[in-house]
Amino acid sequence: MLLSKKQPSAAATQWIEKVKYHKNRDSYFKFLSNPHFRYTAFLLVFLSLWFLLQVFWFPPTKPTQTKFSTTTPKPSAGKCNGNVAVYVYNLPAEFNLGLLDDCSHLNVYTNMCPHVANHGLGQPLDNMDLQSSDSNPWFATHQFIAEMIFHARVDNHPCRTWDPSKANLFYVPFYGGLHVSSNFREPNHAIRDALAVRLVDFLQAQPTWRKNNGKDHFLALGRTSWDFMRTNSAPDFGANCLLNLPCVKNMSVLTVERNPWKGSNQHGIPYPSYFHPSTSDQMMTWQNMMRQSNRPYLFSFIGAPRKGVGKAAIRDEMIKQCMESTQCKILKCDHGNPKCYNPSEILKVMRESRFCLQAPGDSFTRRSTFDSILSGCIPVFFSRHTAYTQYSWFLPEEASKYSVYMDEQSEESKRIEEVLMKIPKEEVDTMRATVIDMIPRLTYAHPNASHSDLGFEDAVDVALQALAQHVRDKV
Repeated sequence: MLLSKKQPSAAATQWIEKVKYHKNRDSYFKFLSNPHFRYTAFLLVFLSLWFLLQVFWFPPTKPTQTKFSTTTPKPSAGKCNGNVAVYVYNLPAEFNLGLLDDCSHLNVYTNMCPHVANHGLGQPLDNMDLQSSDSNPWFATHQFIAEMIFHARVDNHPCRTWDPSKANLFYVPFYGGLHVSSNFREPNHAIRDALAVRLVDFLQAQPTWRKNNGKDHFLALGRTSWDFMRTNSAPDFGANCLLNLPCVKNMSVLTVERNPWKGSNQHGIPYPSYFHPSTSDQMMTWQNMMRQSNRPYLFSFIGAPRKGVGKAAIRDEMIKQCMESTQCKILKCDHGNPKCYNPSEILKVMRESRFCLQAPGDSFTRRSTFDSILSGCIPVFFSRHTAYTQYSWFLPEEASKYSVYMDEQSEESKRIEEVLMKIPKEEVDTMRATVIDMIPRLTYAHPNASHSDLGFEDAVDVALQALAQHVRDKV
């Protein structure tokens, strides 16, 4: 049983409150008579008047800028030039964002959870340049993550429209590369292909698809086309059938590597590097640094030996020539060399080199090509399919203005240093200037960047402009 305290009478309560009041009042007046209090009060009144004078008399000297978080893209404040109006499909989650729920199994070789962070930019890098700027533009970006970055950029793009009747492009944000890399070891082809088949069924049921039978629709894929073109006559490397489906052949497909012979609807887009600026100041600062960079080495090579007769031959030759030369800087990536996974180490080698050797990798193309251009290093190609037949929307039409080509079967490829030494200094300087000027259009800007602050066309801008023209010619 609870015991209640006896409550004081009303008269007693009034007396208690009166005593409290007088005690407080006495303390109050005693406090006011204190000289220290009077001085403090005077100082506070003076500072308050000074603050009000600053706020209302003197206008602010610099406008406040809103900074967006790295979690959710905000609508861009920029304007579109009118040539592009892109509608973004709101796909069921199983085709894109839902795949990220199991990010640790999105790739059979590595845990992709750190890489899908920040809209696919990955983890921020703290040991790079431009750290004093408003936001850090450097991220440990995975080479096969372009589809996520592209999606985030288009979501925040000034040319996006929410009205499909006004669109001339229809973007299907399918994370096909992440999906296929999670199923490389799936032996059942029907299971491996199932999500691609469901995507096609979804699209064909849309009125926007039926208007032009998908000719104004496009995909952006972060892996090479070979991962989506499985055939019964070729070895099975884990690919699915996405790009072989008749419905998809009507679409335009952006991919980091196209099939040069059977990819008439495929268009190469850059591999993402580590630099994702939010402002034109960040871009111009980096370009100026690359123009002033000291380059003590004539050429460099970053990579590992490859197995297989075709891939091994040219790489073994490059490694041999580089190690025998005092003018070559090599970063060998065999035996798990940790420097090869450190962006600052990779870019340091390239920033100190005038030419960067770009041997074909597991396929024709390499992310290293775009790392070298970002570093102001002139790429040296040994297969035309490493760049020339891939990225026509992004690279100068005249290849010799920004690169050197030596056929891997030619005699030139056996005396790389000699060939490069013969190029006049003035020509090298001009080529490097062209390479550095190319950096913006090969870079994926930060998805949260305001278009009005960006001040340059990035890889997504270039792709949308070229796609719009391509569709106009096709529809």
